[in-house]
Amino acid sequence: MAEYIYFTDEQKRRANSVDLVDFLQRQGEQLIRSGRDRRLKSDHSITIRGNQWFDHGTEQGGLAIDFVQEFYGLSFPGAVTMLLGGEQGVEFKQTDKSAPAPERKPFALPEANSDMRRVFAYLIKQRFLDRAVLTHFSRAKMLYEDKEYHNAVFVGFDENGVVKHAHKRGTYSNGGGYRGNVESSDPRYSFHYIGTNDRLYVFEAPIDLLSFITLYPKNWQQNSYVALDGVAEHAVLYQLSRNKRLQSVALCLDHDEAGIEATDRLTEIIHEHGYMEVSCLQPEYKDWNECLKARNGVTPIPSQEHPKLEVLPEVCGSLHETCEVLRSARNPYDALLEHYEKLKPLISDGKLVRGKETAVTEHLQCMAAYSLLSVQREYRQLEQPVTTEQLIGELQESYKPHQDRGKLRSKADDIQQDVAAANRQLNTAGIRSLDDKQDLISSCMHLALNCVRTHIFVTLEAQKQSVCKTVREQMDCEQSAQPVLTM
Repeated sequence: MAEYIYFTDEQKRRANSVDLVDFLQRQGEQLIRSGRDRRLKSDHSITIRGNQWFDHGTEQGGLAIDFVQEFYGLSFPGAVTMLLGGEQGVEFKQTDKSAPAPERKPFALPEANSDMRRVFAYLIKQRFLDRAVLTHFSRAKMLYEDKEYHNAVFVGFDENGVVKHAHKRGTYSNGGGYRGNVESSDPRYSFHYIGTNDRLYVFEAPIDLLSFITLYPKNWQQNSYVALDGVAEHAVLYQLSRNKRLQSVALCLDHDEAGIEATDRLTEIIHEHGYMEVSCLQPEYKDWNECLKARNGVTPIPSQEHPKLEVLPEVCGSLHETCEVLRSARNPYDALLEHYEKLKPLISDGKLVRGKETAVTEHLQCMAAYSLLSVQREYRQLEQPVTTEQLIGELQESYKPHQDRGKLRSKADDIQQDVAAANRQLNTAGIRSLDDKQDLISSCMHLALNCVRTHIFVTLEAQKQSVCKTVREQMDCEQSAQPVLTM
């Protein structure tokens, strides 16, 4: 049975009072102004003001907890944990002006137990971490057992040796196990170790960090390591800023949908801060501790690929064939507009017309193909010919699942804006300059990308509907097979 998480009424109130603009910006989401509100760039139908949200497409809304459950697909406990800082150790702004925000407690480490027997037993026997590695961190006062609950406490120091962060991990074997940060922990100083070379390894949690060292112990003290306690960027950016010799970053996040998205997002953020040498080390199983379990004969939790990235090669692969079929079009952009006019009534209200999924994907495929053919035409006029393979490769490389949020309505809006931008550029009077041509190329490539994103969305929605239909049919069969009792 999963572990029950209890939240007080005060905790629920604080979670529901979180300023969603502040919260989303710290998650790396992009917001655009819309009068007094903000709109999600990834889903224009959703507006946000303070701790309130409203989806104009579904005409549903609510407060912060509802939003996190809906947008991130979390359970109620998961949403509350995330809004309260949870594994990320971030305290978000409050918006309930009528009641003062609870006074923030000063940071204080939990009282230490007289020994570490329970923590060592848990980490060695259940997590298979190396005893020598654990001893190293315990002697450095970076790992200990708390007295009250016997949690493993992972400590983070600042550059002056002052404790600023602590992450607690429960040692009970039943359920998922408690984990969370000590209140008022500074997320910049999460559990970390700084070595002597220029390489920094980044993990979601301290146990992942220690598992990696256990798996790859050779000269481990020369490297640097940091645990994010989630996927926020605060800790990695701070360590890079404080330790100038660190120039190479290896992102070692979980091998699942959330970890894959976080890896792409963190790569962008780290690049923006001037660090170009960023790589991804992906565990074979769900995370590094699962790899360690597998090495010790325990059945591990398997890895999970990103469903959108699994569909992407299929969509882009068929795009090449479509380009070849449509290559004879005299004016590819005019042909694109014809397909767009047929597509609009099928997706404009944000809902898929049942039975029209194939027609929608065909129109999207043709629009993407004609966009690429239009780009080829522009490049030929610039005497810089490119192949279809090059353009599709660029398209596939530019696709990032963390940038592909939102429902069908917002995707329809994005396509409409791309078409409008291309129309303006094509219908501008006079001779188009080199910059004008480059702008048109960018608009057509962006239109092709949004067609691919929408194609992926429709494909996955159709798969979900197919699975639901199969489940319903199985349930109907089971019910009809039940014996009828007669009196």
